[in-house]
Amino acid sequence: MPQIFKRSANTLAKVSLVAGVLVAGGAISLLIVFGRSSYVTGANEFIEQPLQFSHAHHVGDYGIDCRYCHTSVETSSFAGIPPTQTCMNCHSQLQVDSPSLEPVRASLREDRSLRWTRVHDLPDFVYFDHSIHVKKGVGCETCHGRVDQMPLISQQNSLQMDWCLECHRAPEQFVRPRGEVFTMGYRPPVPQVVLGPQLVREYAIESLTTCSTCHR
Repeated sequence: MPQIFKRSANTLAKVSLVAGVLVAGGAISLLIVFGRSSYVTGANEFIEQPLQFSHAHHVGDYGIDCRYCHTSVETSSFAGIPPTQTCMNCHSQLQVDSPSLEPVRASLREDRSLRWTRVHDLPDFVYFDHSIHVKKGVGCETCHGRVDQMPLISQQNSLQMDWCLECHRAPEQFVRPRGEVFTMGYRPPVPQVVLGPQLVREYAIESLTTCSTCHR
């Protein structure tokens, strides 16, 4: 029986198989990279707000504590968004005629809340409790970044599950004393490898990685 295919067909078939595997692997890699990109996660993207509030000015320059505006962060799952009156506690005396603050003054006059857009907005199927993280010594900047250096606030981390699990699997690498939770630019007084395990024991921190911890 005459040979149907040339000998070169064997080489072509092998090359085709290898190329197919490489293309498939490349496509999967591209999907993974795309899934972690800022286009998908929203990290490092500035979000338009009714008022371009500068954390760098209020926290960095004037040293206003996070809890002054985010009043429920220590007691509730939600950190809290400050009401207009909180802004006016200062701005009824400072920059009272500033055009940039007219949305705040209008909010007070009209008894209408400013419609802030959440920057760190987790999916509805994820349960996150600010208060428990504060009690366990997780610093604000661990998740939110150096807000004291941000003229405009942006999401600094992916907020994806593998990012959360980095801390949940090894909390000793991230926790700090409770008194330093709201400190920006915190540096441990002793190496974290020494301090971290001590705080894990003192605060009874567990390595919680079960699905039901966050998905309820």
